[in-house]
Amino acid sequence: MNVIETNGLGKSYGATKALHDCSLAIPEGHVAALVGPNGAGKSTLLNLAVGLATPTSGELSVLGGYRAGSQAALDGIAFVAQDTPLYKNLSAADMLHLTRNLNRQFDESYAEARLAELGIPQKRKAGKLSGGQQAQLALTLALARHPRLLVLDEPVAMLDPIARHDFMATVLTAAADDGVSVLLSSHVLAELERVADYLIMMSFGRIQLAGEVDDLLAAHRVLTGPTSEASSYDEHPVVHSRRGDAQAHLLVRVSADDQIPVGWEAHPVGLEELALAYLREPGAAALPGPVRSWDAGPSEVTR
Repeated sequence: MNVIETNGLGKSYGATKALHDCSLAIPEGHVAALVGPNGAGKSTLLNLAVGLATPTSGELSVLGGYRAGSQAALDGIAFVAQDTPLYKNLSAADMLHLTRNLNRQFDESYAEARLAELGIPQKRKAGKLSGGQQAQLALTLALARHPRLLVLDEPVAMLDPIARHDFMATVLTAAADDGVSVLLSSHVLAELERVADYLIMMSFGRIQLAGEVDDLLAAHRVLTGPTSEASSYDEHPVVHSRRGDAQAHLLVRVSADDQIPVGWEAHPVGLEELALAYLREPGAAALPGPVRSWDAGPSEVTR
């Protein structure tokens, strides 16, 4: 089952196209990271998925075929927005009571137990809680609905390292213990490398790259070799290159049977390095299947 599936999805705000021709299928059972520069369309995609906006064009379904925003979809999706929205003048207990009354399913005993475990006093107003406590309160309200899909829009951007680590630990526990699928938008690449097993890269309102992290990392390598020979690759879809006077570093797509060109070395790629390469080259597109095969020497690169 796909928790989110789109086909030619588009969203415009007046003359501005925030999302266009977006086709994507995110399978269930993953912690999926949504990455891209500001203005890439990440929040627009998330808002469409949770029913806070309607598409201008194309199709979107969630949780195996439900229309986004339908009652069945709303019952199965929990959303924590970027600013962890809480009524600052309400106590944590009042927030639990309000959320229970606004949802058809809400496990108040679970929420109370979790706040007690975290040491968050229910009588304290939400606005008086620390940033980490506010984020945990918002996450508790979401998880107490026992969603099938948890959508998080930049939830850790304003948190200190400890609060960020604790927040993400809770998300991972929910994914592992309760089988919750997670779609997480974030700029904190180091944190995503620790938690995500599925990656979606966006740029200019389009999907650049999508797939399981292990598969994507296996399909990319950094080649290190003489700068004088790096121009041999210019006509091929190199994702990103850095060229010094003597040595060049090229991040490229590879397949399992590719041979390293003579005089070059291949190095594995980490998630943060891969994401940064695509962020630096927003026009780069990851082509399906093997991009190139190498033979004996760099002059014999073929596509």
